[in-house]
Amino acid sequence: MTEPPRTDRSGPGTAARSARPTSRDVARAAGVSQATVSLVLGDKWTGRVSERTAGLVRDTARELGYRPNLAARSLRLGRTRTALLVVPALTHEFFARVYTGAASVAAEHGFGVVLYPSPEGVGPARDPFASARAALDGVIASSMATDALAAIRGTDLPLVMLDSDPAGSGAAAHVNLDIADAMRQVTGHLLGQGHRSIVHLASAVTSWTFTVRADTLAEAVRGVPEAVVRTVPSALEVHAAQEAAERALRGPGPRATALICDSDVLAAGAVKAARKLGLRVPDDISVTGFDDSGLATALEPELTTVRLPAERVGEHGMSALLAILDGREPENTVLPVSLVTRGSTAPPPA
Repeated sequence: MTEPPRTDRSGPGTAARSARPTSRDVARAAGVSQATVSLVLGDKWTGRVSERTAGLVRDTARELGYRPNLAARSLRLGRTRTALLVVPALTHEFFARVYTGAASVAAEHGFGVVLYPSPEGVGPARDPFASARAALDGVIASSMATDALAAIRGTDLPLVMLDSDPAGSGAAAHVNLDIADAMRQVTGHLLGQGHRSIVHLASAVTSWTFTVRADTLAEAVRGVPEAVVRTVPSALEVHAAQEAAERALRGPGPRATALICDSDVLAAGAVKAARKLGLRVPDDISVTGFDDSGLATALEPELTTVRLPAERVGEHGMSALLAILDGREPENTVLPVSLVTRGSTAPPPA
């Protein structure tokens, strides 16, 4: 077939790049028709456009930073029926259970959920796709700050926040666990057993949920005569927790009789530290966790911990997003939690 006439190509610094480039910009810069651009970028050019022209169109689109507008395409097909679930990590069982809950509700409504662990943890999340806004109907984010999602959602995608600061701006709905009550239950359990010297093995991650735990613990202990709490930060890893707990238990002054840990992973490290120092759990020292993950019953003795209904968090989060997409008012939800008492806690030694 006859090649279309060439025209001058716009360089990457021209005004065509001041806004998001369109297929028309690519056609103009490559000196071809918009139909040719559509054929090439839609991978339907074989036998209709020469290889040289196809290569030219692809190179031009790459230079201009052009990406197909999937959102415009979806207007003809309806919604993409896809939600993005952003989590700080995949290594934590809590987030896997959140995904399970969200995906189950999504499936009932013909939606899919794409799970995305942010490479920066709780920090600013990168856009996981060439253009997330063009491929999604909404975003659900767990245990992060709303401003960490700016690169993904821009201003046009509805956002539902899970286990995150309810005072944060930018979210259309929040689904939270009653984290403050959880820590009050843990602290009340230990104080009721007679513990007065407590170490808080705290997550070193800066996020709303861990801040609430620390603040609530400090407040609960403040009103009890002779009760003291010392906070020791740790990365959310068993080995790091073991080292932090060892330092705390070897420290000067009277040894603590209880370790309150921000997660079951930290509690596992604390149990290992106690054993390394020749201490018996719970006879010499009590240990509590947070999450009630599978690890809680794998430890010996089994772990006293807080049960978090992670699946329900995901379910409510997806339901809130569906309400928003349907034009309904979403519910802001606070889910109750419960303390599960097992063999890792007991009254302090006489």
